[in-house]
Amino acid sequence: MEKRELVIIGAGPAGMAAAIYGRRAGLDVLLLERGATGGQINTTEEIENWPGVQCATGPELGNMFREHALKFKTEIRPAEVKKVQLRDGAKIVVTDKGEIEADAIVVATGAYFRRLGCPGEAEHIGQGVSYCAVCDGAFFEDEEVAVVGGGNTAVEEGDYLTKFASKVYIVHRRDEFRADRAAIERALSNPKIVPVWNSVVERIEGDGAVEKVVLKNVKTNEVSDLKVAGVFMFVGQAPYDECVKGLVNAAKEGWILTNDNMETSVEGIFAAGDVRSKHLRQVVTAASDGAIAAMGASSYINEQLHLRSVLLEPESVTAFFYSSIDANQAHLSNEAEKLAKSQGKKLPIIDGYKNSRMAEKLGVSLPAFVQLHSGAVTKVTPVASEADVAKALA
Repeated sequence: MEKRELVIIGAGPAGMAAAIYGRRAGLDVLLLERGATGGQINTTEEIENWPGVQCATGPELGNMFREHALKFKTEIRPAEVKKVQLRDGAKIVVTDKGEIEADAIVVATGAYFRRLGCPGEAEHIGQGVSYCAVCDGAFFEDEEVAVVGGGNTAVEEGDYLTKFASKVYIVHRRDEFRADRAAIERALSNPKIVPVWNSVVERIEGDGAVEKVVLKNVKTNEVSDLKVAGVFMFVGQAPYDECVKGLVNAAKEGWILTNDNMETSVEGIFAAGDVRSKHLRQVVTAASDGAIAAMGASSYINEQLHLRSVLLEPESVTAFFYSSIDANQAHLSNEAEKLAKSQGKKLPIIDGYKNSRMAEKLGVSLPAFVQLHSGAVTKVTPVASEADVAKALA
């Protein structure tokens, strides 16, 4: 089976940033992507909130990311990841082209736009119903279209669609948009945009292609028809979490839970970008997540290599585990180190706070001396004083 140090799943901004930072940290990096590199930004016409680049198309920015990653000799491989599995402590990435064992994994699979779920939606996908303004906007030259939603994506994509459509109705269930102020002001100042407040789509109708949407006012319950040739859905997102579903802890609807270091509930598996449970899903936050995840993975891999060499690989070893944030335990670790040195004994000192998962794996309560034979714990001796340390080393 192929074995790699860091496997990154997804080549959007988070995955690309993780690749760049991982390679710069000296890691062997494999980046897996089932589609075009760049991720969801490939469907965005204009990006004007990436620092240092006042305006660029999504594909342009995505290509910059790709070229930057390739500069550091990142291996980018087209593959679909079916599942991430744990087998006898090893992390296995199962793809449509084989299996790969990884020392660490960064899940950067992103998110996708939700379907509204109303009657007529599924039947008209590709015949007037779309989830990508950049992909399909040009098909509606001089036509009237509807955008459903009220967040940043709906408002910004609605504004973009006015390049083609003669009129863009933005249907929102509330009486004001939830987008950024700049996006709202730009949209409301566009004469081609018509907000439809306090309304939801009941159904989409048309003989073959979309001809109209049936709207319901949530305050008056009035039902009305809106004649349009297209409907663009921007009603929220859901994570691409299938490859790790049930493996890592997740919030409601599958968003992966991580700590500030992008660590998931599974040791050695990190998550970055839109697939995470987070407040803001933007290119800049995804890239930040990817950088943090890669550096976390680098630290994890280096620590694991060290811990394996001093704890798990020797035939017999005794180590002292302590917590560096506890003053008394730190003092005891210093005493243990000095006493062992004076006796000519080799005593690995392990910070159980920093390496908490190793301490948990070995079942160690801090502070304690731990004896291992061929990687298996044979004896744990808790200590509470200098006298206990001297006795354990006698």
